[in-house]
Amino acid sequence: VQLQASGGGLVQAGGSLRLSCAASGRTFSSSAMGWFRQAPGKEHEFVAHISSSGESKVYADSAKGRFTISRDNAKNTVYLQMNSLNPEDTAVYYCAVDLIQNRRIWNLPLPAADFGSWGQGTLVTVSS
Repeated sequence: VQLQASGGGLVQAGGSLRLSCAASGRTFSSSAMGWFRQAPGKEHEFVAHISSSGESKVYADSAKGRFTISRDNAKNTVYLQMNSLNPEDTAVYYCAVDLIQNRRIWNLPLPAADFGSWGQGTLVTVSS
């Protein structure tokens, strides 16, 4: 699977953005997906995860109540709707394929090392 994230940009605090991640390859619909972000000088930070069917979703504490992950398997695309953005959300956002089959999520955050097929991210900048 090859991934390409898009939809980032500059937004004022309190604003919204919708990120998209387009996937190529026939295995997308059978793959759980994750969104991560990386701020300057920091490691990849888990944001949200969605199961292959889209029925199961989990979020980092920083994303709960503000972000919504979704997917359209017919379009080979996963989305991240981000509302009530604040400057701390400024980062490059990446989507990635969960390499763990049939993952059971007991603990968060999910480690970036469990994910693959990282594509180019999309930059989100939130101004105060």
